[in-house]
Amino acid sequence: MAFRSKRPEHGGPPELFYDKNEARKYVRNSRMIDVQTKMAGRALELLCLPEGQPCYLLDIGCGSGLSGDYLSDEGHYWVGIDISPAMLDAALDRDTEGDLLLGDMGQGIPFKPGSFDGCISISAIQWLCNANKKSDVPAKRLYCFFSSLYSVLVRGARAVLQLYPENSEQLELITTQATKAGFTGGVVVDFPNSAKAKKFYLCLFSGPSTFLPKALNESNDEEETRESEFTSERIPYRMARRGLVRKSRQWVLEKKARRRRQGREVRPDTPYTGRRRKPRF
Repeated sequence: MAFRSKRPEHGGPPELFYDKNEARKYVRNSRMIDVQTKMAGRALELLCLPEGQPCYLLDIGCGSGLSGDYLSDEGHYWVGIDISPAMLDAALDRDTEGDLLLGDMGQGIPFKPGSFDGCISISAIQWLCNANKKSDVPAKRLYCFFSSLYSVLVRGARAVLQLYPENSEQLELITTQATKAGFTGGVVVDFPNSAKAKKFYLCLFSGPSTFLPKALNESNDEEETRESEFTSERIPYRMARRGLVRKSRQWVLEKKARRRRQGREVRPDTPYTGRRRKPRF
């Protein structure tokens, strides 16, 4: 049996690593679904999109459509691109609402200029830092990706790319190519003192420089201690959302807390927050 390194990108190209067996985990592993969904939620939060306005978003490395499901649940429309046929098949089997495209992000994003209001990506960008064949030059592939991404975004839009950099040199390579392509922005590191919960988000701006969102600092012990569960059936998407019902009081309170973390002005919570009003005649 071939040895598989701890970092997936060291084991070969992504289209081979993410085979049918790997894709099945993104459908049946409840912990993996929960982690992916939370990262997608954080990425969408960092986009700072207009309140109550549906947007057209790009999901790079969309995989089985978990992050796209979160976008749909928040009222947005999206297009996903991924290099793995097995992962896209899993997304189709899950009846995701977004449009799906098979493609290599290292060869550029094949859409018209100004097509998208924003972009998210979960655990995908670090794959461009590895050369799987002689013709692959990481710096050139990264620049091709970022320059085409800059083009397909509406001016002033943001891209939030969650990634797992192997080291500081790799992170510098990524940020350098993004800056070279025209982006401004920076890296937001959530839970920097936690070995398990630490997450890197590359926040890129396609317009004038603006404020960089604040990082999260309080560790979530529940996330760190939760064990994986496997079933023979698909895990409902809303289980990953902890059973929150849209427009419920808890849903409203969580959304207001998210807006406060973004630095936006939000009305104070009261006993009437989230309460349904009686119909008037």
